[in-house]
Amino acid sequence: MTSAVFGHGGPWTEEEYLALGETPERVELLDGGLLLSAAGSLRHQAVLGRISEILATVAHGADPHVLTAVNVRLRPGRIVIPDLVITGQVDLDELVVDAAAVRLVCEITSPGDAAADKVLKMHYYATAHIPWYLLVEQETGTLHLYRLRDGHYAEESVAKPGETLHLTEPVEATLRPEALLP
Repeated sequence: MTSAVFGHGGPWTEEEYLALGETPERVELLDGGLLLSAAGSLRHQAVLGRISEILATVAHGADPHVLTAVNVRLRPGRIVIPDLVITGQVDLDELVVDAAAVRLVCEITSPGDAAADKVLKMHYYATAHIPWYLLVEQETGTLHLYRLRDGHYAEESVAKPGETLHLTEPVEATLRPEALLP
């Protein structure tokens, strides 16, 4: 994490963070510091597009929403940008979605940087009480679905290439790793 990248000397507030507007990098606010990362690879974007398309097809009406790369406030001073979220009713004109509206969060690991998604972000999402966490491992082609239980995520199901992952909440969907990973 760094806060010096934008010439800022101290801890960042939510107001200062949101005032940055759109940036070419993915910038997340973590307890007063900024975490910067480049946009995902073309493969990452292709996987995200396929998952988004499948989930949007089964999410009907105004609730739920399938959204990609949106600001999610996990708590005051902690705003992350997950790859994909499924939310309940939200105001689509707002800059930030509160974690209470998020029903499922999805992260697609990047080769060599999976630890943040498997440990740090998983912990943050659990402490924000997001009921479902879908982790897509690009390197192995494995899908992991976790359900929040007693404040921690427990693995609900796993699908490797050739297998199928069935979501029943917050939407009903079938995901096959080989259909997602180019």
